Amino acid sequence: MTDRKPDAGRHTASPGAGAVAVDRRNGKVGVVMGHVGPYVQLRPPRGGREWDVPSEDVRPPTPTEELSAKVAVANRRWGR
Repeated sequence: MTDRKPDAGRHTASPGAGAVAVDRRNGKVGVVMGHVGPYVQLRPPRGGREWDVPSEDVRPPTPTEELSAKVAVANRRWGR
């Protein structure tokens, strides 16, 4: 879910939609909703308002951060 694909220049591209990512500026974990220009759009795992993050300020989550986000998404589905 957090795979990053190398682009043609061998650089690491931004994570794809549905991946879990972290905003380096504030440490907030979000689910990637899409990309607009140089920005990655993240949404809180439990839902809420999206925010834009410059692609250079997005990092992959730690295993703990990713698991926590996945649990939040599952809890939201089940109404908890």
